[in-house]
Parts: sequence; C-alpha cells; structure tokens
Amino acid sequence: MAVSVRITGSRRIEFSVDEVTGAVGDSLTVLPIVVALALLTEISLPHVLVAFGVFQIVWGVWYGLPVSVEPMKALAALAIAGALSYAELALAGLVLGVVLLAVGYTGALSVVERWIGEPVVRGIQFAVGLLLLETGVSLAAESPPLAAVGLVVALVVIALGYRNASALVVLGVGAAIALGTAGVPAVQSPGLPPVPALGSALTWGVVDGIVAQFAMTIGNAALATSLLFSDLFDREVPADVLAGSMGVTNLLAVPLGGIPMCHGCDGVAGKYEFGARTGGANVILGIGYLALALVATGALVAAFPVAMLGVLLALVAISLGSSVRKSSNVALSVGIGLLALVWNVGIAFALGICAHLVVERYRRGA
Repeated sequence: MAVSVRITGSRRIEFSVDEVTGAVGDSLTVLPIVVALALLTEISLPHVLVAFGVFQIVWGVWYGLPVSVEPMKALAALAIAGALSYAELALAGLVLGVVLLAVGYTGALSVVERWIGEPVVRGIQFAVGLLLLETGVSLAAESPPLAAVGLVVALVVIALGYRNASALVVLGVGAAIALGTAGVPAVQSPGLPPVPALGSALTWGVVDGIVAQFAMTIGNAALATSLLFSDLFDREVPADVLAGSMGVTNLLAVPLGGIPMCHGCDGVAGKYEFGARTGGANVILGIGYLALALVATGALVAAFPVAMLGVLLALVAISLGSSVRKSSNVALSVGIGLLALVWNVGIAFALGICAHLVVERYRRGA
C-alpha cells in the first residue's frame, strides 16, 4: 500500500515500502563518514544528523525526487585524515556555499566543466578513496581482532549479494558493540551547535580542500546528478539549479553545526537501486536522522570500536576509488590520485587539468 501526495506538476512524494527501503540507499556512505568524523574530529554528531535530517526533507519535498544529501567527500576525507580541523572544514563549506550559489545563479557550469574534464574528477575521487583507505588501514591496525570481525561481517554480507549494504551492516555491528559498552542512551536535545573559530581557519589546507571538492561537486554532484535524474526519472533538473541548492544547503547548515553537504549522484543511484522513486524516501530518511540525533550521545560515539571504523572507511574507500575504472583516461586519473596522496591535492588537481587540456588538444589535432 502506498500513500502519494502531489506537490505541483510532476513533483510528488510517496510513502511506501519501496520508499522506506530506498531511503537506506543514501545512508550507505553518509553514516559511516559522519561517524568517522565524530570519532576523529570535533564535530557534534547530533547537530550533523539534524542538518542531514532537515535538508533531506527540504530537498525531497522541493524536488519531489529522491535527491541525495550526503557529505562533501573530499573535505570529509581530508578531515578524517587529520589534514583539516573542524574550523577549516566549516570554513571550506561556507566558501563553497557562496561559490556554488554564484555558479548556479550565473549558469557558469558549462564553462567550468570544459576546463575541469571528466578524468580530472575521477582522479580526485580516486584520491579521496586512497586517503580514506590509508586512514582506515591505520585505524584497523589498532585492534586487529576487532578489525577481523568487521572484515568477516563485510565479506559475509558481500557473499550474500548485498555488496552495497556491507558498510552499513558493519556500522550496525559496531553500534551494537558501542551500545553494549556505553549502555542505551537517554533521549536528549542536541543543544546549541558548536562555534568553530573561523578567524584562524584560513590556511593552504582549506584552499586545497576547496579546490578538490569543487571538482568533485561540479562533476559528481551537479552535472552527473542532473543527467541521472533525466535517465532514471525522465525529469529535467538543470545542473545550475542543483548547484544553487547545494550552495543554500551549506550556507544554512554549516553555521548550525552541520558539515559541508552535496547532492552526490551515487546517493541518487543508491536510493533508486533500493526502490525509491519520489521524494518520500527523503522525508522518511530525514525523520530517521532527526530521531537518531536525539540518542547520538558523546559517550555512545566514544564507545564505537575504532578498529571496526577502519574497516568501514576501507569499504567506503574501495567504493569511491573503484569509480576510476570508468574514466575516459584511466592513466591520467590514477596519476592524479597518486600525486594527491603523496604530495598535495590542490597541486594534483591543477596539474591534472593542465595534462587533460594537453591530451585533449593533442587528440583534436590528431
């Protein structure tokens, strides 16, 4: 049985079993990443969950589609790896909010896309995967037995044919261990959001993060998500409009304790694969995040087994990094990722653009 509510025109939200299962699709990478951030940085998990809950509902109703609301993964990976502080993460999110709003309003995405190029975007995705994998391995090494438990759970889930859900299941096992250690938390209000010291946060690390994330957001969120909506739902949602809504999200969410967020195409694909067809999945997931925020206490987060977190990050890293195989120039994308890992994300991005433009010019000349 399904309950359908028409918003306007072709926009509608529906509440059904498929929308419930579809809601899970967007949490497959969201929850592992935000739990990792809560354990390894100064973010407040309840406030982050509130931000995700609110904007899942807002954009699900606004678009009438199972639009994704997920972390900006390049920035999240740098924060998890210790390259960005919470204040630097927040500042990067605010700057990108302004940039995305401006890009969306002026309709400049087509120009930006020509300069960046798909292999460069894939290279940054690969770099993010490598950063998360490096951090995951180091965390797993802190307790090999617990890491082995997480790995076995993941392999069993994958063997049963649920590869996409493996990270979420490992997260559930880790949460059960945390509950056994810290006890069942009482329901409580998140309180006032933390206030990061932005005045001292303007560093070269922030610049690198903004550059890397901008490439991923334009390619993997705005442009790819717009194409996916057309392919899967026969709905035209311009990339500029998506850029604008991402800008609004960050300018409102970050000051309230949230983290930088975007409309990643992988989250849309995940929701669709699990059954979602309307914005009802967003409303359901948003309510779930808001409920979870009421019990996500600091004690519960601190009790989460760090070694199993390492396995979680490794699973997310493999999922992200494997997209490099789809690149139209795999060698260039892999080179950008490796250069970002051993040297600098911003420099790898800049050199990657130069190399891509040279290759394209050579191809046209040939």
